[in-house]
Amino acid sequence: MITRLSHTSIYVNDQEKAYDFYVNILGFKVKNDVKMENGFRWLTLNAPDQPELEIILMDVLHESNTSDTFDEEARNAFKVLMDKGILGAGVFNTPDCRATYEELAAKGVKFAGEPKEQFYGIEAVMYDGCGNWFSLTQPKQM
Repeated sequence: MITRLSHTSIYVNDQEKAYDFYVNILGFKVKNDVKMENGFRWLTLNAPDQPELEIILMDVLHESNTSDTFDEEARNAFKVLMDKGILGAGVFNTPDCRATYEELAAKGVKFAGEPKEQFYGIEAVMYDGCGNWFSLTQPKQM
């Protein structure tokens, strides 16, 4: 029986750029930062209020990714999608979307537009600079 999700991946094309975005701008905490024997970097983070979930910043373009999942064809396909900036990665919650939007925009985070009222709350879409977009959402109070 599956009891919980312990790890999930965000695919990136530059772990240093991703590290800067998620740690220095968003305030995530580094859980693991290990250089593997083959040059691969195992980099996992936690959202500040969710330490039980590790987010792997997976460098899908790294040459050590030679499994069936990350063969040359898959890496090339990921690169095309990353370069177009169309990989969606998830939803980050915040108690105040407008204030968080202002704070992150002042730090240089790119957004698709200003926060908007949606049926589920207030949302702004942001980009991480590695081809991923996220909904920054203030859930509606029920």
